[in-house]
Amino acid sequence: MPATASITQTPESQTAVRHDWKRSEIEALFALPFNDLLFQAAAIHRANFDPNAVQVSTLLSIKTGACPEDCKYCSQSGHYNTELEKEKLLEVARVVEEAKAARDKGASRFCMGAAWRSPRDRDMPFVLDMIRQVKGLGMETCMTLGMLDQGQAEALADAGLDYYNHNLDTSPEYYGKVITTRTYNDRLSTLANVRDAGMKVCCGGIVGMGEQRDDRVGLLQQLANLPHHPESVPINMLVKIEGTPLADVDDLDPFEFVRTVAVARILMPESYVRLSAGRQEMNDEAQALCFMAGANSIFYGERLLTTDNPEANHDQQLFKRLGIHPLDPRHEASDEAHEEAIKAQVAEQEAEEAGLFYNAMDKRSAKHVLDKDTGRPAATEH
Repeated sequence: MPATASITQTPESQTAVRHDWKRSEIEALFALPFNDLLFQAAAIHRANFDPNAVQVSTLLSIKTGACPEDCKYCSQSGHYNTELEKEKLLEVARVVEEAKAARDKGASRFCMGAAWRSPRDRDMPFVLDMIRQVKGLGMETCMTLGMLDQGQAEALADAGLDYYNHNLDTSPEYYGKVITTRTYNDRLSTLANVRDAGMKVCCGGIVGMGEQRDDRVGLLQQLANLPHHPESVPINMLVKIEGTPLADVDDLDPFEFVRTVAVARILMPESYVRLSAGRQEMNDEAQALCFMAGANSIFYGERLLTTDNPEANHDQQLFKRLGIHPLDPRHEASDEAHEEAIKAQVAEQEAEEAGLFYNAMDKRSAKHVLDKDTGRPAATEH
């Protein structure tokens, strides 16, 4: 056999949630042969989710441009000339109208983003009203508004916000080459405030910014070793914006992007791993590999804040070709049912295989039905 890194997953480790990942372990995962890595990631995905259900979300920019931060990838930064027209905070009625349209097109989660360093007191009443009204449509809500103090986080939670998005972007080591107007610890503090307020966390990063694999390892280690894994982990491919410092950076190998998705799935087995920015530049084959590697969430619609996204019709066609269906979180199985299904699945695997990998092709794995709406295993009678 070739002398390559090899990490095997026992049935127990497929569903175990860890917060103590060593850098060497993550490096070894990245170094696995591509097929071996995808097999492990797909097995872990199947042990925790319906592999053919994908969460569909829509992202709307509720306040565009003139951001005081200097993120070198972003068209909304006021530090660069990207010819993006700045817009004031959208009216609540307009946001609700957009949410209704997204819901009618199949989105179950509505995300709202504002180009702020942090929310201003005068804007908070409007933001809170947006949350309440979108929640009233029966949709999950998510916002990204910049840094939050504890009081702001509690106000958002009280209004019913489900998720707050605040990305780490990259490794601590590479971070200073991309952003200088806020620190890595600033981002970690916001995440702590969000978690303390009782909201779910959406946190990931961007790859293809000129970083090395070591930095992708460092980013995923930071995410996986948080006290609680983010419930949603967006993996973004850099979208090159004319006028930003990263406009001419070299492209990332698409296989390296798929590897990053697969390692994220292995490290954070119960998190939704989202294909976010950059899907417009991916072909269908690359996206299919990402779904196989454990990605189970996408943004739906023609725009992601200020960048292009595949058209909704194209996504529907791709889902049909791959046999994928949208996930509906409103009927999510209970945590207890999920846990019992996993325990039963593990016991069955141990009894019949006593091996190293979950048999993804075994029809008997379907005994523990994966709810077509939730993507979570639900215990059934035998």
